[in-house]
Formats: sequence, structure tokens, C-alpha cells
Amino acid sequence: MTVKWILHWTPTQGSVVNSQILNEISQCVESFNAVKDGRWKATLTFYRPNLRDPTIPSEFPRDFLGISLLEQPNKYYFIIRGNKIILEADSTILTIMEKLQSYKSKVALNFEGVQYKMGDFQMKVVKVVPNQGESLRGILIEIEYLPISSIEKAKPIMEEFLELWREVMSKKSLPGHFSQAEPHFAEYKLPDNYTSQHTAIQYAAALAQLIASAQLRG
Repeated sequence: MTVKWILHWTPTQGSVVNSQILNEISQCVESFNAVKDGRWKATLTFYRPNLRDPTIPSEFPRDFLGISLLEQPNKYYFIIRGNKIILEADSTILTIMEKLQSYKSKVALNFEGVQYKMGDFQMKVVKVVPNQGESLRGILIEIEYLPISSIEKAKPIMEEFLELWREVMSKKSLPGHFSQAEPHFAEYKLPDNYTSQHTAIQYAAALAQLIASAQLRG
């Protein structure tokens, strides 16, 4: 049983995401009576079809996202954002895709971070970096409440925890704030009972917000 919220860091106008901010956010979590509980990683890949003639209309999706999660090593998640579809597949699908060459990886990003435990809650401080590089592209926070799997029942508890977390963060006066991208689970026909599919959708939504905020700042 678990419910997760994923928040993305939005820098204030004129500031940038850097390792110093990441370190200070980690210090905030540690000051929250948190205990380190290992490292964590997920990978999100943008796929595009291998079309011989891109001008010919195709019945296949023009692009989709693929996500692997450390807590589900035997699963792979596909998100077709335009059609609001999420699919869960066996991780061996990647081998099949590589052989078929129907789609190619355009961009791959790693979500890497440290996991912390604090009573009934877990938090992850996550940095977003390219698969082939170390440049910091964004910062995420994952908040997880362990005793409940109902999204609606967990909501007031999560909101209260988030309020406490923001109070701790406010003492640092960092140039930015954390926001939650509303993932609209109902559009993907997902139930109230939280699953790894909900997590995959949240990471995709958070990444979209990171990209949008970077474009606005640019």
C-alpha cells in the first residue's frame, strides 16, 4: 500500500537549477528527521517511429514515452500522451523493440536520487540528468505515504505533510519553489487505488512541467 506525490522544482525568474540548490534541498529533507534509505533510479525515454517516409500518415503513435522504475524491475511502462493511454509491459519488451526497430529512442533522461524514511512517509530527492551526461536538467521531490493506497483518502494527509515540508523549505529562502503537476489519472482511466502506473504518469507530467518552465525562462 502506498500513495505518491511528485513535485517539480520551478526556479524563480533569472535563476537556474544547480547542484548547490539540490544539496540545500537534500539538507532540508535531512533536517526533517529523515533517515537515508539507499539510492533510487528511474529512466524515461522519448520514442519516435522509424518512418521511411515521414510525410506518409501513419496509424502508429507519432511519439510516446517509456519509463522504467527501480521498484518494478520486471516491468516497463508506455505512455501515449496524446491518446491518454498507459500500458504496462514485461521488461523484455525492450529487447523486442530493439530487434524490430519500429521505434527509436530520441532522448533518454535518468531520474536519480536518494531515498529517505521518516515514519509512515518516504521522500526522494531526485535529480534529472541526461542518460549520456551529468548536466542537471531539473529537480524533483517524491513524497510517499505508506499506510494507504487510496488516493482520495491519502490526500488530506499528504496535503498536511506538504505544508510542513514547505515550512521547512521556506527557512532556506531558495530561489524557487516546488509545484505539483496535476496528472489527471481519470483521463488515463486509472482507479483510485494507487499503482506503479500512477507513478509513471506523474513522472511524465512532472517532466513536461520542467520542460515548460525551462522554455518560459528561456
